Amino acid sequence: MTPDTTRTTLDAMAASVPDGALLALPPDNSLPSVALAKALIRRGARGLRLLGVPVSGFATDILIGAGCVAEVETSAVSLGEAGFAPRFSAAVRAGAITVRDATCPAIHTMLQAAEKGVPFMPLRGVIGSDILAHRPDWRVVQNPLSEAPDPILLLPALRPDVAAIHAPVADEAGNVWVGRRRELATLAHASRRLLVTVERFVPGNMLEDERLAPGAIAATYVDAVALAERGAHPVALLDEYPFDAAHVAAYARAARTEEGFHAWAERHVHDRAARAAAE
Repeated sequence: MTPDTTRTTLDAMAASVPDGALLALPPDNSLPSVALAKALIRRGARGLRLLGVPVSGFATDILIGAGCVAEVETSAVSLGEAGFAPRFSAAVRAGAITVRDATCPAIHTMLQAAEKGVPFMPLRGVIGSDILAHRPDWRVVQNPLSEAPDPILLLPALRPDVAAIHAPVADEAGNVWVGRRRELATLAHASRRLLVTVERFVPGNMLEDERLAPGAIAATYVDAVALAERGAHPVALLDEYPFDAAHVAAYARAARTEEGFHAWAERHVHDRAARAAAE
């Protein structure tokens, strides 16, 4: 690993995420670290502000169910074919969390502004929607480069405290490979810290390989890497393993009630032996 990147353990990685942090998580189809979400639950994280990039899924729902979350900013929270995210839905009904509505393009645009080091970026397509009534931090202004009336939406730069992803591999130089998921590079560039769990470590430097370099996030942007085999499960990991629809469906049924969620978490989050047997 380079001096910029630390190889650590999963528990130490979770301990490095402070309570109240703005934690960015990619969607279930783009390499979320479910392993780190579970480790945060085990350490008793509190007050986290989650950012779905741009939507939220399994990892977000289990963190909410465990009482780790104060706020969610996202364009949607869903378990896909398994239906609505049950603990998110219950928390919203109970007023237990704050929800900051956004859209997929808006979240990407705000991250792009942070990536470029500018205070805001313009966006079209949201003006006229109800979402603006609930986002006082979003501003509609006249396009200063147009002489004709031309309202444009300005979105503030969004810089997560921590971003967490799960990748297939990290090399000994600290680079991580995410394949075609290049939106994760924007997330890495925009965030103060990038924490990565991986299936395995490999020798060499991927940035020196013309075939691998385009799919790699450079170690410069990686704060720490931890080994976590099957760390995206039950969601898919590229060509490594498929989406476990049966596991997610069973979770969705169990998590309809608070008691059912805690029973599920006791087996799949807190009990190491049972987790290993089940997964």
